[in-house]
Amino acid sequence: MSAERTTEPVEQRGFLLFLGFVTLALLMVVLPFARPLLWAAMGAIVFQPLYRWFLLRRPGKESQSALASMVVILFAVVLPSLWIGSAVVDEAAGLFLAFSEGDIDVAMYFEQVFSALPANIQASLASAGFGELSAVQERVTAFVQASLGLIAQQALAIGGSVFGFVLSFGIALYVGFFLLRDGRMVGDAVLAALPMERGVADRLAERFLTIVRATIKGSVVVGLVQGALGALTFWIVGVPSVLLLGVIMAIASLLPALGPAIVWVPAAIYLLATGAIWEGIAVIVSGVALIGMADNVLRPILVGRDTGIPDWLILVTTLGGIAMMGLSGIVVGPLVCGLFLAGWGIFAEQRAPAAAQTAEPPG
Repeated sequence: MSAERTTEPVEQRGFLLFLGFVTLALLMVVLPFARPLLWAAMGAIVFQPLYRWFLLRRPGKESQSALASMVVILFAVVLPSLWIGSAVVDEAAGLFLAFSEGDIDVAMYFEQVFSALPANIQASLASAGFGELSAVQERVTAFVQASLGLIAQQALAIGGSVFGFVLSFGIALYVGFFLLRDGRMVGDAVLAALPMERGVADRLAERFLTIVRATIKGSVVVGLVQGALGALTFWIVGVPSVLLLGVIMAIASLLPALGPAIVWVPAAIYLLATGAIWEGIAVIVSGVALIGMADNVLRPILVGRDTGIPDWLILVTTLGGIAMMGLSGIVVGPLVCGLFLAGWGIFAEQRAPAAAQTAEPPG
């Protein structure tokens, strides 16, 4: 008996070491496809109600319901996104060439806007080093060329590895189908296998689902709506490259407080300064009454409940996630932050009774 008891801890540690090794090996194997797997998982979470809607009308037909959901996602979300992305890349490439070849006269635009500003603002800009055309032109041209060039480089990277893009796209759709159909079963199995209390695992899982849905519905969907409204506004007033500006506004909507105003406010100032009065007023009215209010109206409807993450943490983690993972970081950044806060909150709750007992004076 004593020999068996002696070997049990050794065997248990050996088995845990084996589990850690094979888990690390699996992560290394799937790492090249981490992004399509991530988007497949997030899509399955967000579109689970659609799958349930089809399943309610086709009881017992899980595969058919998942396939119908994937068809709707493909034609309603994926294909329009690819079309818009290709159009945005074309506009960005055209603007990049125009700036590089000097077809866009930055000097004329700067003179028009600067001369229309009040004298005190002109003096403040001049004291800050923005009064000289050459300095401003150099900064603006470098910034615009770098931004547009980055978009063009990403497009060339995708186009240069068409096979890899198609493979990742196919994996995302294929895995998304099975996660829609078997997602709840897989989730329950993962929670049951986690080395932690089931109550804690359930709370973290609920937090995970809440943040994913809130980020995609409350940020991505609202951003797309604001970007579409901004693009429509710019198209009505005759501003060029409306798709590119709309996508920039959609991305800027992730920034708390400022949001799409980063794009439409300078556009309105330029229109007013160059004599396009009604166009500038239209952009201001649309920015305040439509674009700005879309967030206040749609986010409570789509999200339903708050993520509990402060705005400044959302800003930092979103930008950090984008810097590390590209567009996937829009969701991954706030998700990591939310799980961090939830984990430490649960840990503090668990320590609270022990701390209270320690603080009690002896009877």
